[in-house]
Amino acid sequence: MVSMDSGSVALLRELLDGSGWLERTRELGLALRATRSPGGLLVVGTPDDEPWHVTAHLSDEARFAGLPQLTPTLVRWNPPPDAPAHLGVGVERLERAARGETLFVLSEQQAPVPLLERVDDARRTGATILAIEGGDPELAGLAHDAIAVPRSGPVSFDGAQHLVSAAAGEVEQRRGLRERLARLLDKLSGPRVTD
Repeated sequence: MVSMDSGSVALLRELLDGSGWLERTRELGLALRATRSPGGLLVVGTPDDEPWHVTAHLSDEARFAGLPQLTPTLVRWNPPPDAPAHLGVGVERLERAARGETLFVLSEQQAPVPLLERVDDARRTGATILAIEGGDPELAGLAHDAIAVPRSGPVSFDGAQHLVSAAAGEVEQRRGLRERLARLLDKLSGPRVTD
């Protein structure tokens, strides 16, 4: 996994401007923020690939943006019995997923059946299912919202995770009166035609 700092994410955003990727990752990032309480954002991967990296980024974004509901809980397939509490949450936690919580699934490969079953169970109990996946129609079908990251696409799986986690922590800036009036006038008058 390639490490990306904020400058690299900004460059990636600049390169992807107008491609539709930024809008999609912002939508998913905003959906992550809809989680109601700290720890209610459950992040899970496959048994072979636990999403440590995106969990760390979401934790940073939660702290920097002052969004405690964005504080993630890493859900692991086989945590060691002596793991610290924040690293010892097993997949049985998904059985208690509830309305107001979000299950964020990351699966670059085809999601294994045990993961799909647990995602389906969490959806049935009212959790919101969001995913970044590598083109898995079954996982995408279970998710309320998902981004498919094709292997030959303009964004890597890691890059998509960075874009989504950065978008989740973005602080919305309120537009001033002058900017809002200008946008309203543009909408009312229609597009400008230049000679």
